[in-house]
This record gives sequence, C-alpha cells and structure tokens, in this order.
Amino acid sequence: ICVSALMQRGFSRKPVLVISPPHLVYKWRREILDTVPDAVVTVINGSNAIRELQLFRKRLRDITQSDRPHYLVIGRVRMRMGFFWRPSYWTRPYRFMATLSDGKQRLESYPAIACQHCGSYCTDSEGRPLHAGGSWGKERREHCKNCGAALWTMRHQDNGEQTPEERLRKFLGSLPGIGAVTTTRLLDTFGTETLETVIDDNIFDFVNLQTADGGFFFNDRQAERLEKALGRQEFALRNVSYQPSEFVKRFFPRTAFSLALVDEAHEYKNAGSAQGQAMAVLCDRADKVLCLTGTLMGGYASDLFYLLFRAMPGVMTRLGFGVAKNNSLAASETNFMRHYGCLIDIVHLNQEGESFQTSRAKKSTTSSRKAPGFAPLGIARFVLPYTVFMRLADLGEGILPEFEETTRMIEMPVWMADANRSLTQQLQTALREALARRDNSLTGVVINALLRWPETCFRDEKVVHPHDKQDLLAKQAALYDADTPTPKEADVIELCLAEKALGRRVIVYTTYTGGHDTSTRLRNLLQAHGLSVAVLRSTVSSDAREDWINDQVERGVDVLITNPELVKTGLDLLAFPTLYFMQTGYNVYTVAQASRRSWRIGQKEAVKVYYACYAGSAQVQCMELMARKIKTALSTMGVMPETGLDAFVEEGDGENSITEALAKQLLGRA
Repeated sequence: ICVSALMQRGFSRKPVLVISPPHLVYKWRREILDTVPDAVVTVINGSNAIRELQLFRKRLRDITQSDRPHYLVIGRVRMRMGFFWRPSYWTRPYRFMATLSDGKQRLESYPAIACQHCGSYCTDSEGRPLHAGGSWGKERREHCKNCGAALWTMRHQDNGEQTPEERLRKFLGSLPGIGAVTTTRLLDTFGTETLETVIDDNIFDFVNLQTADGGFFFNDRQAERLEKALGRQEFALRNVSYQPSEFVKRFFPRTAFSLALVDEAHEYKNAGSAQGQAMAVLCDRADKVLCLTGTLMGGYASDLFYLLFRAMPGVMTRLGFGVAKNNSLAASETNFMRHYGCLIDIVHLNQEGESFQTSRAKKSTTSSRKAPGFAPLGIARFVLPYTVFMRLADLGEGILPEFEETTRMIEMPVWMADANRSLTQQLQTALREALARRDNSLTGVVINALLRWPETCFRDEKVVHPHDKQDLLAKQAALYDADTPTPKEADVIELCLAEKALGRRVIVYTTYTGGHDTSTRLRNLLQAHGLSVAVLRSTVSSDAREDWINDQVERGVDVLITNPELVKTGLDLLAFPTLYFMQTGYNVYTVAQASRRSWRIGQKEAVKVYYACYAGSAQVQCMELMARKIKTALSTMGVMPETGLDAFVEEGDGENSITEALAKQLLGRA
C-alpha cells in the first residue's frame, strides 16, 4: 500500500489495480482507506462487476487529473468468471429424397442447423446436416466451418420466474444477522423498490439505513458485521455477466493503471489455470507489476516460470522463454527447467523383442520428470534483480513473539506395529504383482492406504483394486473402538489439555476431512476430556470463515479442528497460538502458509507449531520429501531452513513424487 501511494505521488496519477483473493477484498479496501489519506476505493467482487468497470472506465480521465489516489480492487475469482451464452443459428429446412420400403422415393425434410451469415448447413462427421434443437452448441461455443462465424451469442443470466421481491428476500437472507423476520421488517419499512435502488446504486448505504424517526435500522454491531459481509459479497439485482478481465483487455487503455498489485501471487503459478491467464491480461494493462507472496515457490523451477512470464512477459521472451508458434509455453517451460531447475531423464532399455541383425543397438525409451531444485544461476538471473525479500522478523525487535517448530515422533504400540507390518506386506505383494504386469494403477492406491491407515486404524480397512472393486488387495481389522484414542489422538488430547491449562487455544490440522473423515471422532474424544471444540468445514464459505472463527472464540472454544487448506491464506488466527499438524499433506504452499497463521503482527504470545508423525510408517518418508521441498523453497528466498521438518532433511538427490518415493521404499529399491 505504501509503494502504491508513493507511485501515485511521484510517478503517475493513474489508478492502482489490486488483484486479491475474494475473501481479502474487504480487508484490502479497509487497509487502503486506513493507510492512504483521502483514498477512493472501487471494489469489483460481485455480479455487478461489468457495471462497476463501465463506470470506472468513464471516470478514468477525471481520475488521472484528480488529486485523490484511486484504487480498483478486484477479486481473483470474479476477474476470470465468464459470461453467459447460448447457441445462436438459423433453422433452415433440409430437403432430401428418402427411399421407402417399396423402393419408391419421396421428398422429405427436417429443420436443420445453418449458419446465419453464409447459410451453409452445419454437418456431422458423416456430412449430414444436423437436426435443430437438442443439445448441440450448449456444451461449447461452436463456429461455422465454412465462414468461421460464431454460432453462439451472449445472454442474460437466467433468474427463472422470481419476482423482484423474491430475489431481494434471497439476497437479504444471505447476509449475517438477517433472517426471515428482519427481511420482512425491511420490506415493510422501506419497500422493495427503495431497497433495490440502494443495493444497485451504493450497497454500503444499506448499512446506514435510517428509519422515519431518524434512528439507524441496524445497531453498531450489526452494521459492522454487515459492512464486512457486503465488502465481500457485492450484489446486483439486474445484471449481465461478462468476464471482467476480458472487458478490461478490450475496453481499457493499454496502460490504464500505474501499478498492478497481485496479492498471494503464488496462486497464479499453474500452467493452464484460468485465473493465471486472467491475471496476465490485467497485468498487461499496468505500467508496473508488484507481486506479493509469502511463499515464492514450492520447490520446483516451473513454479516460478509461469509466474515470471505472466508478470514480465517481455523480459522472459527476450531471454528465449517466449510463446511458441502453436501458442504454447510447454517447450519454454521444459527449456527453463533444463537451464535453471532439475529434470531427471530416465532411459528404459528394452532387451526383449526382435533382434537387430546389423548392429548391437538396443531399443530404448526416454522419459523425464521434475525434481525439486533451483539453480543458483536462476536465482541470480530471475529472482535477485526483481525481488525484495522482507520477513516479518525484519520489521524490528519486539514486533513478533518467539516462534518454535517441533517434530513429535509417535511410537506405535506392538500390536499396531504388527498390524502395520502385515498390511504393508499384503500391499507390497499386490504392488509387485501389478508392476510385473505393467499395471501402474495400484501405486497411488497402495501408498495412500499406507499413509492413511495409522490415522484411521479405528475402522476396518479394506483396500480394493481401483478398476475391480471385487479384487481385495488387503484387509485389516479395526484396532481401536470409538472411546479409545489412537496414540496420535492421545498425544493431541494431552497437548490440548496442557495448553488449556496455560490459557492457550489450539488449532489441530487434519487433512482427512472428506471420505475418510477423522475430525468428527477427534472432536468427540476432545469433548470427552472437557474441552470445547469446533470443526471448521468447507461448507463455511471462504468469505465467512473469519466471522465464523471469531464467533467460536467468543463462545469460549479451546480447540479448532480444520483442514489446513481452508485457512492457509487471508486469516490472522491470533487467538490460536498453538498449531498441531496431525498430517501435513503434500503441498508446500499449504504447510508454509498454514503454519504461520498465528505468527502475525499483533500476536502477543509465543507461537508453537507441532508436526506429528508415526515412527516406522510411510509417513516418515512423506515428511522427508516435504522437508526437502521446503528447504529448496526457502533457499530460493535466501533463508536457511530452520523448521520443525528440518529434522527429516538428509543430503541426496531427493524424489519429486511422494508416491514414487514411497513405492521405491516399499519395494526395496534404491
């Protein structure tokens, strides 16, 4: 925010574009208004995005001549959402001679699909004109094969048969603290038309609605909650959807913005992601681009490649990593990996089959796979010249409390270790037999079962073939009943009770919250020991999680159980200074982000992070790979790793795939 304010004072009066995660749009707005004097902030995060962009575009000339700094904050999900469309073609009769059963011919016809521009029929693979109607053109946007004209058109969003009052009731019911009774009071007091006008024209006036006696309809607490919700949930009762990034590309000047701020920039690293491509389009409309991230890369050079190309395509193209003639970046990505990353080439020699009579050559196939690593030359060329590294600890002494990460290696009891060994042997045999038949479909199933079983050994385990559910690969009876905690669960209970005695709340991270859910059982075990527990699930929308967690804290919760994916960005969980990873998962970004949710500015207590792992299980190998990837990611940022997972790091080439690494360990291969 400070950089953007300086840009508008000394570099350009053009507005600043902020690309933000959807649940942080309101936070960006609030921080800008609190930090930059006299700032004007326009938020694009709702279904009225195109209308707001049209109004903003009309004001561009006035903005550049204004003394007030202007910001356009857009949610990353909203920026890449497409428009509504439907098939559009000419229904033209197609006549043909049909042969009847008696050999006679008769002229028949049917309505066929034809291009409205050139009149030619649209045909199927056999050259027959397509019948009009049906599902043709609804799955993808079709074009005429003769003239290339579009056979689709934009359409209004289908609101069904809802009346204005029904749409308004649905919208009001989605806001916190407004139920059916309050909705009826609002409609009776102000009327449908007035409320529609307020919401469409300036939604924040809704918070300050005044009654006939001059008082406010909402009290201070209700108004604060509504303002937060409305900042994340802009709404239009009358709208046409169109992709905002495409609108900016087509109708905004080439350098409409002085600066593009990209928050959580690592979210745009994937090759084919729609939001990554939309981010590149928006950045192309700015003079300068500033990417913000707490996790620059996830261990692979390719993580940086697409982020660099989208932020500074000119530089990457000049260095030889541009778009190929087929409009693809795949070749440049591979070239980038070979120069600055780590690619492992695997050559398979085939000594079977037909003989070579005139030479001693052998048939061979070569495959490549990525491995963690980034060359020092890559850091010197692509990172250091364009990057400022600033850690929270760099802000000065006393800004942040102590931070400690610890690995808790949990020993299995004898019966559990024996059961784990038996299950491993059964799956090892099944995997060997499958690989001998060149069937690789069991690798993921076997490894996932070995990683999961120690966490879910309170259930009967049956591992079946993914393509044949009748083919039982291995089975293991349950070892614990509903009231008896497993060793790791007992460790969690012990830690949470100790932290409660110290007046500290705990977040427990578990990655098994879906089909193999462990959170419900863990909640019951913790509650049985007198702890107040809440489980945050994905059913709580991302923009409502902060309020949901604050409500749980106000109710006196001791332990919060959740999947780390749900809280990895945008939340400052200062009320929970202790974090316990029951599993880490495989995503470096998630672990790095989730482990720092409590270690933020404003935290007064020392932060403790624990990583739990069963000794002698496949989880150890998983932790080793995660530690290597984190070590690579941190070294890229000039930080020597001092994490709780660092105990697992050993020198070696490492594996880039957890399933491959565990499969080799399971089969006893080097």
